[in-house]
Amino acid sequence: MQKPISRGRNPLFALLTTLALVFSTGRLYAQSIVPGDPLTGNGSVSRAILTYKDLTQGSSSAPVDDSAFALPQNAAPSPHDFEGRLTLNGVDTAGGFRAVTDLYGYSFTVQRRHLPPFDFVFVQSGSHLIPAQRGLIYTGHPYWNLLLGAGRIWKEQTDSGWSRCSLPFSLVQRNQNAVHHGSLTFLFNGKSVSNVRYQVTQETCSWFKFDMWGQVSAQYTNGVPVNAIAIKDNYAQEVSSRIPVKPLSDLPKDFPNSKVDIAVFGRGTTPASRSAYGLFINGTHYVGAQPTRYGVYPFPAELRLPSFSVAKSAFASVALMRLAQRYGDAVASLKIKDYLPETATSRGDWKQVTFNNVLDMATGNYDSASYLADEDSLSMSQNFFLKETYRDKIKAALNFPNHAAPGKQWVYRTADTFIAVTAMNNLLQQKAGTNADLFQMLCADIFAPIGLSAGAMTSLRTDNSPTGGALGGYGLFITPDDILKIAKLLNNDGGKIGGLQALSPKILAAALQKDSADRGLDVPGYPLKYNNGFWAYQMTPQLYPALKRPIMAVWMSGFGGILVLLMPNGTTYYHFSDLNEFPSIVPYVLESHKLISQTP
Repeated sequence: MQKPISRGRNPLFALLTTLALVFSTGRLYAQSIVPGDPLTGNGSVSRAILTYKDLTQGSSSAPVDDSAFALPQNAAPSPHDFEGRLTLNGVDTAGGFRAVTDLYGYSFTVQRRHLPPFDFVFVQSGSHLIPAQRGLIYTGHPYWNLLLGAGRIWKEQTDSGWSRCSLPFSLVQRNQNAVHHGSLTFLFNGKSVSNVRYQVTQETCSWFKFDMWGQVSAQYTNGVPVNAIAIKDNYAQEVSSRIPVKPLSDLPKDFPNSKVDIAVFGRGTTPASRSAYGLFINGTHYVGAQPTRYGVYPFPAELRLPSFSVAKSAFASVALMRLAQRYGDAVASLKIKDYLPETATSRGDWKQVTFNNVLDMATGNYDSASYLADEDSLSMSQNFFLKETYRDKIKAALNFPNHAAPGKQWVYRTADTFIAVTAMNNLLQQKAGTNADLFQMLCADIFAPIGLSAGAMTSLRTDNSPTGGALGGYGLFITPDDILKIAKLLNNDGGKIGGLQALSPKILAAALQKDSADRGLDVPGYPLKYNNGFWAYQMTPQLYPALKRPIMAVWMSGFGGILVLLMPNGTTYYHFSDLNEFPSIVPYVLESHKLISQTP
């Protein structure tokens, strides 16, 4: 069997590993200052939770309000430099755990109730603590991988001269896209650290919800990564390029004549199960609440969310647009069989199936044409989703008989997107060399230039390995700012970056329902269209009198209750929830429609 995806060393992974292992001596200073620095408070902070005594002599018996992990309003600059390795002791047995929802009995496995090993390098830029390794970290733990976010370091007058550090982190289920959000905090005196308090109090995961908490001893080892300056400067640039943020409650004030009802946004999703929601309009990101079971998430800009099937649009479809811009629009009509040799021994008929057919969910190879029957089948769960290796996943993806000609019958199957990205990866390797990687091409050509966060530059891959094959149909880890930048590229910028065309205009137009000759396929049983990973619904003045003309609302959708709605007026609405609530997009479109003619 031909090796379909390069198992050569992932260049980004090699870089990140080097950052964590190679140190220089002495402090390395960045050229750029992170926006918001320096801190201007005097350190007079009223603190009743996670006090100096709590962190040096106390213990943890339950989660506390998440505000205790947040940078307080009157924080003073830290006199200490935290640059080196933080190692948490005994996390494999420490702490407490309480299941909230556990559909599959995961919590009966002891190792799932504790953190994986935590031993990572950080650098400091002003009041910001930046992990040397961001993005998905494959820990080797049987159940948990990790995501690390950038935190803060500051001084409070009641901490006996020590500085206070706080960091966001997320637990990621192995071989799954689900994310469980947490924070940790500790004191630091320039040479050593106090005990570390941690807790996990929120998630974007429908089948496994829990609280996890603990307090453990830790070690600090001084040492600066040799390219610490690059880490700091890149982070400063990342923060500088974030879309300006306002609270969602400012919309009526900024659009006073619109009569906008902000209560409509988020309606249809249960607030306690909603990780994040907001609206992008006129270059501003209006952000709704980010609740946890213990208050509000303390690092809103660092909230790392799963994509689930949003990746079908934001990764797989955008990758095809980029390949087509590089090598010509005929790429979409190339035959899968010519770039995926495993199709020769599959159960289906792949002789005429194109890249476009697969991203349209119209290969003609399926068991049942009933809505989501194949996707939700026990066979798909056991043989595709739960398998880790490339060999197992591609075998399961191709194990369907032929029932229709390609391009005729819509049957939703995440496995088809895996087929598509694997074939596109092989095409890229033929064009650019055997070390090429489709996802890394997308990061280099699209995601980095539009300013996505460093944590978005990794994807879930086969074999629980950074050198495995990107899954394509799910597996991105993004912040709200990240997904809005992708939406802006598609919906506002026409696929142009810095004035240059980065995505195929033809394929982008089809995906966004702007090409009347290519509407994609009908979704059986629903008045919807599906084209290259994007859903669409036509709204007319006859049905919705508030409209003056027919419009096509287009969106990305993800398992559990994720919506990224690209509206014709250039606004984007999103919510990330996990109670399997999929409300109608119509109220969001109509409410946004009120803002069309308004300017702040």
